[in-house]
Amino acid sequence: MLLAAHRLLDKADVVIHYNGTSFDIPTLNKEFVTHEIPPPSPYKQVDLLLSARKQFRFPSNKLDYVAKALKIGAKVRHTGFEMWVKCMAGDATAWKLMERYNRKDVTVLEALYNRVLPWIDGHPNVGTHEDKSLCPTCGSSKFQRRGLAITRTMRYPRYQCRDCGRWFRGCFSVKQERKERFTGIG
Repeated sequence: MLLAAHRLLDKADVVIHYNGTSFDIPTLNKEFVTHEIPPPSPYKQVDLLLSARKQFRFPSNKLDYVAKALKIGAKVRHTGFEMWVKCMAGDATAWKLMERYNRKDVTVLEALYNRVLPWIDGHPNVGTHEDKSLCPTCGSSKFQRRGLAITRTMRYPRYQCRDCGRWFRGCFSVKQERKERFTGIG
């Protein structure tokens, strides 16, 4: 199982998870180093728990609570640690519940990812894999120019994706006309 997880991470460009930055990935890394397995190739991480904490104020940031609040599903109920103990003891019924629990977790996580996609700061730019202009978050070619994004030193065209709703700015600055405050010096 550990080698299978390593192979998946090794092939991944991006890993999407919930609390994986603090729990799952460090736990896997500990197992890799303990069993003398080298690190997988580098990948980006999108931790939806970090996005939920930063962007929203739900009464609870647990995956099940957030998913229910957004009406996108719920996690499978189980017996907690007891299920894990039974799985380790080889209990076939517990393993079936564990599989159902994990499969549902993935579908809930995917639905949550799709819902909060335009809210995820630091999302890897999926638009860099193509030669044409695409939404950096979802890769859609359906976006429209909506004003300017102004930084401390430049102005850029600002766009909004019509598929995912994400706001982003263009890569090249817009030249601005400078109006002189004074008509002459001297």
